[in-house]
Amino acid sequence: MSSVKLTVASKASPFPYGVLAIAAQINTVKKDAVDIELRDGKNLEGASKPVASINYNGEAYETTNAIAKLLGKLHPEAQLYNPEDAISSTLVDKWLDFAETKLASNDFKALDAVYKELNKYLTLRSYIVGYNVTIADFVIWGTLRASPVFARIVKTKPENLGAYLVRWYEYTASLEAADFALTYVQKQEKANKAPKAADQGKFEIGLTEAEMGKVCTRFPPEPSGYLHIGHAKAALMNQYFADTYKGKLIIRFDDTNPSKEKTEFEESIKEDLALIGVPSDVVSHTSDYFEQMYELALKMIKEGKAYCDDTDQATMREQRTNRIPSKCRDNSVEENLRRFEEMTKGSEEGLQNCLRAKIDYASPNGTMRDPVIYRCNLTPHHYTKDKYKVYPTYDFACPIVDSLEGVTHALRTNEYRDRNAQYYWMLEALGLRKVTIWDFSRMNFVYTLLSKRKLQWFVDNKFVSGWDDPRFPTVRGIRRRGLTIEALKQYILMQGASQNVLLLEWDKLWALNRKIIDPIAPRYTAVLKDGVVVCNVQDAPQEVKEVPLHKKNADLGKKKTHYGPQVYLDKEDAESLEEGEEITLMDWGNMFVRKITKDGQGQITGIDLELHLEGDFKKTKKKLTWLAKDEDATEILLLDYDYLITKKKVEDGDDVKDLVTPVSEFKFSAIADGNTKSLKEGDIIQFERKGYFILDAPATATEPAHFIRIPDGKAANMASKADTSANKK
Repeated sequence: MSSVKLTVASKASPFPYGVLAIAAQINTVKKDAVDIELRDGKNLEGASKPVASINYNGEAYETTNAIAKLLGKLHPEAQLYNPEDAISSTLVDKWLDFAETKLASNDFKALDAVYKELNKYLTLRSYIVGYNVTIADFVIWGTLRASPVFARIVKTKPENLGAYLVRWYEYTASLEAADFALTYVQKQEKANKAPKAADQGKFEIGLTEAEMGKVCTRFPPEPSGYLHIGHAKAALMNQYFADTYKGKLIIRFDDTNPSKEKTEFEESIKEDLALIGVPSDVVSHTSDYFEQMYELALKMIKEGKAYCDDTDQATMREQRTNRIPSKCRDNSVEENLRRFEEMTKGSEEGLQNCLRAKIDYASPNGTMRDPVIYRCNLTPHHYTKDKYKVYPTYDFACPIVDSLEGVTHALRTNEYRDRNAQYYWMLEALGLRKVTIWDFSRMNFVYTLLSKRKLQWFVDNKFVSGWDDPRFPTVRGIRRRGLTIEALKQYILMQGASQNVLLLEWDKLWALNRKIIDPIAPRYTAVLKDGVVVCNVQDAPQEVKEVPLHKKNADLGKKKTHYGPQVYLDKEDAESLEEGEEITLMDWGNMFVRKITKDGQGQITGIDLELHLEGDFKKTKKKLTWLAKDEDATEILLLDYDYLITKKKVEDGDDVKDLVTPVSEFKFSAIADGNTKSLKEGDIIQFERKGYFILDAPATATEPAHFIRIPDGKAANMASKADTSANKK
């Protein structure tokens, strides 16, 4: 089907952000499916003076809803609108009408009720309809974005809109299609002499030569450690493009270094990929192609494109740096074949040699200065055992296997960009099918190491409990600390299109996670055991009541709250009280502080309270959490963590041994309400006024339940406890 033309008035008010976003989303799936034309002015020609228009089959579509539904119907491959699905399409139509009839108003009072309705609807939803973005999301987002009333509130008092509406709005705004809609006019006016395809090419995120149904990507981890957050980004980006273009994703284990690799790591990587929703339906190993690569290496030697070199490692490094050719570079083909045979045997002579590609020793690109493509290793391989004594390097194996396996797009971080020329040289030198490389930025976080070697050092030296330690940036570590897979995926896809190398803060990721867990985390109570104060409540009955687990989410059910004549208060709360003042005990009511008893050292040993349930909780300054002192209360252990290192950005010359945070694990004994006894490992909750926690280990006969504090993303809480001003550079 040929493209349709969407015409938009550049100075339209309200501006049709929604239809532009829909067009942009479709163009990512099918290149140039929607031709966007920008016309100067507040509206277009015609009796109704529309701000956007599509003429299709002799009919004019001039309203946002009409255009949105037309584009959705014309391009079902974009999965934005399916009229064949009666339930889904009916819901989408309903919300399109909602946007047109309710959201387009300028009546502040009327809109306040509409925003509340939308916020309530989005409480447990990531999208307006179903589990993927639809035209309803883009139309409602675009209508809100163009509304001066909404713009003023979201900028000055976003809390008035509701947390769920703001979460959804910000997430939708972060999508590439929405960003395109927001910046299209500005970019077009700035570069009005440039071809129209320039902006859309950028929106397509650089995935050139991509055809629907034919894209094949691959995620090639080395099975030498556990999956970390950087790997997760690579895996999710590969899956994203494979799914977007209805193609295939290959999980390929790059097992070319038997000294580091284990089956244990391979199995853990598969498990972690499953956790983040990346399927391992198609799995391969670089070792599956050892024979083909060996034959290709022989071919290169015979064609004079590779040579064996027995130069020692230090000298070779110096020669490559100074662009000096190796003494072995001009050895005969016969001599190179003889030496390679010795390498194949793993003989004494063979062990002194490596095989190098003969490219350009004087190239300004260091990766082209005759790189090593084969080396000896006598360590048995975890799959091929002792069959081979020589193994290809990653730089040799990767382009070959990509080509042989049918990979169309090799996605990798832009730290490899200098190696792109080498990658293409290998394919051309061997006469193999070309593969398109697409670079994306690596995720680097403050106070964080992503080097497997350095992480292994922490494991080996017992600074952490293992690869799943909550302080580790591994998928298992951050999951154990309470990061949801939904937050991880959303965050990574938000970062996805960027090729800028940034040092990211952790706060945005954890703040996104907080927005996801807050609506569904049941509320419980805990008080710290250290210095806990017992209060006597005059005339308090001993009773049990059922109260909601979450005041704003009745679907979570109820819990049993115990009331009685004695309650626990946190030491800090107790020390803030004064005799005679009125306070509120949350979920109970108001009370008067009648007496505070202290010991000889001035420490509080007891407090007498008097019930005043008719009191107005709106007038009290102190609203405290409490816990009835009875047999239902249970002891628990709360754990909190700091960063493993004390420096924000680790430089090349830094020794990680000098950066270890002296104390990065903190334990606090506490008393919790008995409802927590029914929780299971991995359950995420909130302890009122203490934050979000995940149950790491249920109670045993000898150990209390362990709860790990989940970071909330607030800047003050994300700061390093051990950092010094000298390290904050």
